[in-house]
Amino acid sequence: MLNFLDKIRAGELNAEIAIVIASREGIAGIERARTAGLPCEVIARKQFDSTENFSAAIFNHCRAAQVDLVTLAGFLSLIHIPSDFQHRVLNIHPSLIPAFCGHGFHGHHVHEAVLNRGSKISGCTVHFADNEYDHGQIVVQRAVPVLEEDTPDTLAARVFSAECEAYPEAIRLFAEGRLAITEGRLRRL
Repeated sequence: MLNFLDKIRAGELNAEIAIVIASREGIAGIERARTAGLPCEVIARKQFDSTENFSAAIFNHCRAAQVDLVTLAGFLSLIHIPSDFQHRVLNIHPSLIPAFCGHGFHGHHVHEAVLNRGSKISGCTVHFADNEYDHGQIVVQRAVPVLEEDTPDTLAARVFSAECEAYPEAIRLFAEGRLAITEGRLRRL
């Protein structure tokens, strides 16, 4: 979110953040959003009896805020994407999907797995979210080297730097109408 704000303020991203939604209290993003003057709602997953009801609450707020695109960033709860938001929800993942992704693969779990496997490259993937973890069409990927001396923290920092460029690029492509999905595959126009 702060990266998006920085890019918007620098004139590098023609976008506006209409609302910030968090899935639990006590996360740093809530205070950061409020400090930046952004409207922020906490819609706690544990308050809902199903993924569908939780998701309905989220997307009702998105509709009320007239959101064109939902960007998931650090949002770890599975959501059900309604048909009117299909191909309008982007997610970022700290690996090169399809490697090191799916349920349970987030944050340092990903970087630890990359290092334990002995991978020579890692990176990030921005993709359209669907109703499975880390599954939708890939929009942008950025690779970074995995160095011999890497720790999960040093690798995470390198991947995060790539994420800060890849995610705004994906938003630009969406906003410019340069993404098309044909027969389940994404093409850049």
